[in-house]
Amino acid sequence: MIEQQAARGILGGSAEGPVIFAREALSFWGGVDPASGRVIDVHHPLHGVALSGSILMMPSSRGSCSGSGVLLDLVLTGRAPAALVFSEAEDVLTLGALVASEMFGRTLPVLRLAPDAFAALARAESARIGDKAIKADGLTIPVSPPATAALDLSEADRAMLDGREGIAVQQAMRIVCAMAVGQGARDLVDVTRGHIDGCIYASPANLTFAEAMAGLGAKVRVPTTMNAISVDYAGWQQQGVPPAFGNAAARLADAYVRMGCRPTFTCAPYLLYGAPGAGDVIAWAESNAVIFANSVLGARTAKHPDFLDLCIALTGRAPRSGVYLDHHRKARRVIDVDLPNGVDDAFWPLIGYLAGRAAPDRIPLLSGLAPAEPSRDDLKALCAAFGTTSAAPMLQIEGVTPGADGAAADADGARITRADMIAAWSLLNEGPEEVQLVAIGSPHASLSECRALAEVFAGRRRHPGVAVVVTAGQEVIAAARSEGTLARLKASGVEVLPDLCWCSISEPVFPTRTRAVMTNSGKYAHYGPALSGRPVRFGSLAGCVEAALTGRVPARLPDWLS
Repeated sequence: MIEQQAARGILGGSAEGPVIFAREALSFWGGVDPASGRVIDVHHPLHGVALSGSILMMPSSRGSCSGSGVLLDLVLTGRAPAALVFSEAEDVLTLGALVASEMFGRTLPVLRLAPDAFAALARAESARIGDKAIKADGLTIPVSPPATAALDLSEADRAMLDGREGIAVQQAMRIVCAMAVGQGARDLVDVTRGHIDGCIYASPANLTFAEAMAGLGAKVRVPTTMNAISVDYAGWQQQGVPPAFGNAAARLADAYVRMGCRPTFTCAPYLLYGAPGAGDVIAWAESNAVIFANSVLGARTAKHPDFLDLCIALTGRAPRSGVYLDHHRKARRVIDVDLPNGVDDAFWPLIGYLAGRAAPDRIPLLSGLAPAEPSRDDLKALCAAFGTTSAAPMLQIEGVTPGADGAAADADGARITRADMIAAWSLLNEGPEEVQLVAIGSPHASLSECRALAEVFAGRRRHPGVAVVVTAGQEVIAAARSEGTLARLKASGVEVLPDLCWCSISEPVFPTRTRAVMTNSGKYAHYGPALSGRPVRFGSLAGCVEAALTGRVPARLPDWLS
């Protein structure tokens, strides 16, 4: 028998099934098909594996906050793993399982195991999980019950929890408190604003949850913006989107608007007027936005999963844990980066992607980048790519980001070399040389990026066999229109779409004749093959324009890596 306290129940229940073990964390959104329960992330070791009915073991989750919605959908349709077993703290999938239990009466056990017990169970072929023990191939691992520590709640908190402010608020506070206890928080913290990620139609479960809460009369109590949705809200019917999908995606957006959220429909809320500043305590979902807010703006927000984002907006309260606390914001890995000479804008998402792989479970401090003087757009691209490969809610860049003055005393070290950059460049460029689509705006393009794209095109028309599509927020598009940038882009054959982003575009808005895609986004270069079913090429903004003009992406390294 493994020693006591080797396994802690996070969410109780019983299950049995074959053990599926992954050394690498997985994002369920963009990584698991909700219609089949099969892993679709082409970069993950479990690619092609069906997870339904398994005891799924991995260190933690990573990537998108929308993973909670995908898991909830899998639970509701009977395609979910039988249980989730982690070796590290995990919130996104745990929240999906919590909502399944709290709101829909569907139980999915979630456990966290100590290193020795985790390693022992990973070697088993199958396992049976109960409230008191895990049994597997002659192995017995005691399970301690879920934490029940009392939170230090204010009178206003207790009023919400007791139902004195309505059923919707009561349900929301129950979920907030359950997550707080699971995270080891002692109390809750006031937040000044929220950002909803759950408005993306990642699965039917997102709509089920939102309409259930709206039906209970839920109303947000702090200013709350909305992420990109899955359709161009005003134009989807003219774009040939199937009504079954378009109506569901629009209904999802409408449900959040009825609950008082602003229809900003952008995955880059930091580009909106009046973005938060240093020290502001906020509650954002959407992985790139969370990382940018903490790292670049100096605001404070945990990486809140879908559904928890709304619960916090309804109560104005979040668990006081994680990077809301000073000591959790310190870097625990110092990564020295070999800075090449003459880097261009493609360098930054590449480094973000590599930094996430080098620090998948902790906040890193990147050293050696300050001489390259990254712009806000460079940092946006870096943060987004980092979020695809790391579960950490922030990073630090020495000499660049606020508060990046040092690391924790126990921080270890790593290095990103030129050889690492070449290998990652090859990994993100597995597509063919001939492309039919150039995808810009993951995350949503800024006004300065729109200007830069118009400048590089300089009035030249795109190749007739290549579509060029930019996704951006309505506020950015309005500014681009008023100054003439939008007209310049359209004159070059560039289409600019509001409301949705590349991680939520589906056919026919995603051009159906496309066989391969070119993008300047490290995030979309990672997720794109699974989401679109097409191979992807990655490069600089200038490289994207070259592809748009010629229809080809030469198989070569950038000058700064040659």
